[in-house]
Amino acid sequence: MKVAIFSGSVYGTAEEVARHAESLLNQAGLVAWHNPRASLDDVRAFAAEAFLVVTSTTGMGELPDNLQPLYHDIRDQLPAWSGLPGGVIALGDSSYGDTYCAGGEQARELFAELGIREVLPMLRIDASESVTPEQDAEPWIGEFVEMLQKRDRPS
Repeated sequence: MKVAIFSGSVYGTAEEVARHAESLLNQAGLVAWHNPRASLDDVRAFAAEAFLVVTSTTGMGELPDNLQPLYHDIRDQLPAWSGLPGGVIALGDSSYGDTYCAGGEQARELFAELGIREVLPMLRIDASESVTPEQDAEPWIGEFVEMLQKRDRPS
């Protein structure tokens, strides 16, 4: 199964988590692809069969600048990804209250618009509690891999 990983990062943490996820997915036998500056054409060329978004939140709850062009292109063009599996890892700081992990929530809303099926509830990594977000994400990523592998097996 081919998994496209999109990351939105301000200081690089979400990108590091995305790279770590890419490595873990590839080690598990999936074909993972991550490009922090991916265009919709890049994603289409990869022919993704599943999606993972790893994003932080910036400003007043927005997606980071590097993810916004792809996000808007997807929203404008609504590719035919209905029924495909996906997942979201959101990084944030709970001290920001209402905007905590809002970037991840935007990704989830986009998945819903596209009909992408979330295979696991969104993982929230709180910067005020975590100093090792890559390791903190590993159990969730392991479950994500299992869910994708189950889906990929013939019945």
